[in-house]
Amino acid sequence: MRKVQLGMVKPGDKVAKSIFQDNGNVLLGEGVELNARYIQRLENLGIDFLYIEDGNTADIVPEDTIRDETRSNAVNVIYKTMNSFKEEIVTRGRTIAPDMGRNFRAVFGSIMQDLATRPNMLVNLTSIHSRDAYLFQHSFNVAVLAGIMGIAKGFNRNQLEELGIGALLFDIGMTKMPQSLLTQTERFTSEDLKVLHTHPMEGFDILRKYHDISIVSAHCALQHHERYNGSGYPRGLKKDEIHIYAQIVGLADTYDALVSPRPHRKRYTTSEAIEFLFAAGGTFFDLELIKLFCNHISVYPVATTLMLSTGQEVVVSQNNELAVHRPRVRVIKEMDGKPPASPYEIELKDTPHITIVKEL
Repeated sequence: MRKVQLGMVKPGDKVAKSIFQDNGNVLLGEGVELNARYIQRLENLGIDFLYIEDGNTADIVPEDTIRDETRSNAVNVIYKTMNSFKEEIVTRGRTIAPDMGRNFRAVFGSIMQDLATRPNMLVNLTSIHSRDAYLFQHSFNVAVLAGIMGIAKGFNRNQLEELGIGALLFDIGMTKMPQSLLTQTERFTSEDLKVLHTHPMEGFDILRKYHDISIVSAHCALQHHERYNGSGYPRGLKKDEIHIYAQIVGLADTYDALVSPRPHRKRYTTSEAIEFLFAAGGTFFDLELIKLFCNHISVYPVATTLMLSTGQEVVVSQNNELAVHRPRVRVIKEMDGKPPASPYEIELKDTPHITIVKEL
């Protein structure tokens, strides 16, 4: 299979990896043959790329860091919880989502089980979801990234759980924001930003009321928009004044937001997002934390379609942990636009004269 932009998809192509709805359920499953109506529907939902079946790359299968079943179940819990706060469901004075702490411990436990089975810690988040699913899928992705960072930092089990619950619920304050702001395509006004900047405190106020959620987990909601140089909000904290959990969540939040399509902009490629993070080292984020984070990110995930400086079109077939910017690739079109006589691969780490020009 290979990952391609939606504009390159044509009727008759078949979906190679499931596409998810906002509640974690499957929107289009593997093997579904696309037609013009399906393609238009995907465009309307804000989906800008997908995985398609391809005979030349049939044996190239990206292994997601997390199983689809784990993701679906977790996103469903996030979806139900956040919607309950949006709707302010209170029955006979009882607290909204009374089992929130227990439920999210179970969710993060399932994430950690999946991570424990990984042969390496190079992240490849391959799921595709609709624009409406952003808040729920984003929270899940941030938790996965934070979990990997916690493991890399050597956190113990209790620390990992505190970090994971904080990461899953860090954006719960967004449930108190006007829906119009969450889907707005125009540039935010100063008044819009004033409202949006209240969501960290809103989230903290929600989480600190739950006795089975650690106060340091709640600080992930409060501090995830604080920045290393003091330019963040709501308190303008600097460096180690920001809890390490919140630093990790803030970094994971920024990265996943960059590589996701948003109503007001297109997604960044993984390599562009990593370039942005390194440029923010020492200002928005601790540079050493950025280095640790980027050491565990697959810059060009398996099945990504690339253009090389030679003019060849290729698909990533294997990542190299020791050279994450130089994957092994399979040539699917030569510089003249024709397919090769027989498939062959290039090990980019051994061919420094060939560079990656762009993702397709």
